[in-house]
Amino acid sequence: MKIRPATEADWPHLWAIIEPIMREGETFALPRDGNEATARAYFASAEKTNFVAEEDGIILGASYVRANQQGGGSHIANCGYMTSPAARGRGIARALCAHSIDYCRQQGFKGIQFNFVVSSNEPAVHLWQRLGFEIVGTLPKAFNHPQRGLVDSYVMFRSL
Repeated sequence: MKIRPATEADWPHLWAIIEPIMREGETFALPRDGNEATARAYFASAEKTNFVAEEDGIILGASYVRANQQGGGSHIANCGYMTSPAARGRGIARALCAHSIDYCRQQGFKGIQFNFVVSSNEPAVHLWQRLGFEIVGTLPKAFNHPQRGLVDSYVMFRSL
């Protein structure tokens, strides 16, 4: 698997990944009936640097990196990840996150903060913890899960 910077030509593949994730409504705080423009504004807006994970020319997942805040908070990064539903369980998110950690260090960030990790997304929570992130805050009942109802969301952080 190779991780490389995303190009404009990659967007149709990214949309093909994020659309079913949006429709599931279990991990991203995006409207389940959202459209492509909504997804693009969230995942690939101008302040974000996007990367894709590909194998044999097929995009299996993607990530973004951005400063979490402006000004005095710009030394902390924020990242997001998505994996093609067909490629789940293959280590794509792990590879993308490890890449983000290295990239953020190279860019001079001092830490990475995940602002909204849905607590019921247990595989992601455990993966982020294995990669050195800690839960530093809980937002009670902040996410309306389509099957479980209101569940907590976590703020997670890792120093670099």
